Amino acid sequence: MEKEFLALVHDYQNIIYKICRLYRDNKEDQEDLFQEIVYQLWKSYPAFKRESKVSSWMYRIALNTAIAIYRKSKISVDYYQEFPEHLHLSDEKSISENEERLFWALRKLNDSEKAVISLYLEDFNYHEIAAITGLSESNVGVRLNRIKNKLKQILK
Repeated sequence: MEKEFLALVHDYQNIIYKICRLYRDNKEDQEDLFQEIVYQLWKSYPAFKRESKVSSWMYRIALNTAIAIYRKSKISVDYYQEFPEHLHLSDEKSISENEERLFWALRKLNDSEKAVISLYLEDFNYHEIAAITGLSESNVGVRLNRIKNKLKQILK
């Protein structure tokens, strides 16, 4: 089970990486959040029945963890065991100036806006976004339009 889990996390680590970049400004905080998300995924993995896509399940856990931890003042990492090297944030990821500017603008959004737009940017459809966030499909559409307008204003 552990090897299967590690393979899934490795295959989908970009999801976790993007959530960490969205909810944390500096590298240390991103690394802490990355580890917290992997820990929460590990805890919930035995209950994952594969009734939804792996990416949807991971997004739901990652977003809920990021939002819950975002509200806390500090992440406690005392209970972590050392994760394998390939499960840490990579310094090799180069971020373009445009990507950095986009993440800066996205960080200006509130938690629910970040969740909705990050799923949209990952090409989830309205139905999938609604299932992950608990919103109705029509509400997803309305929120996305408002978020896009807000981002345009931020980026001006």
